[in-house]
Amino acid sequence: MDCWLDLPVTHFHDDDKNKVAQLFWGRINITRATAYFSYKKGSRYQQLVYAIKYRGMKELGLEIGKKFGFELREAGNFKSVDLIVPVPLHPRKQKTRGYNQSEWIARGIASAMDLPVITNNLIRKVHTSTQTHKSRFERWQNVEKIFGIEKPEIFTGKHILLIDDVVTTGSTLEACAFHLLKINGVNVSIATLAFADA
Repeated sequence: MDCWLDLPVTHFHDDDKNKVAQLFWGRINITRATAYFSYKKGSRYQQLVYAIKYRGMKELGLEIGKKFGFELREAGNFKSVDLIVPVPLHPRKQKTRGYNQSEWIARGIASAMDLPVITNNLIRKVHTSTQTHKSRFERWQNVEKIFGIEKPEIFTGKHILLIDDVVTTGSTLEACAFHLLKINGVNVSIATLAFADA
């Protein structure tokens, strides 16, 4: 309970010029971008993300996703979203981990916003090494060609809310959005559970 009350919630969804949005300025045309909470390296909130991602606590991702989703639902600037898409894991990595943490967060957000989640149309084609210790340029090189779209017509004309667990440099999200924005009439907004504030 202390953790919930103490959570460093950003309220970025109320500010179009927030730190997450600024990551994408001049890089790709994102409609909106936000993160639920921020953390510094080594903080207990970084450990919360780590628990969801690596320690099997996917249900925690679902629950915190619901809390985030209720905030987004009340924010007028996210009301035009049509569907929710989590950043995909490569099937090999998902098999090893047992789940995609971003999908569980997305399902929590979607249940609060009463929106569908599409999990099998944005795909990860190439298995890549972890991004954790890479520079921004190395991250971009690592993800530039690894995503694809199975059936573009499913996304045509939609405002997609792209979900990930953490945003650091934004390279993975940028690479996903790059493919989504090639589809006719698509708008992309971004929501991550956490923002790794330097």
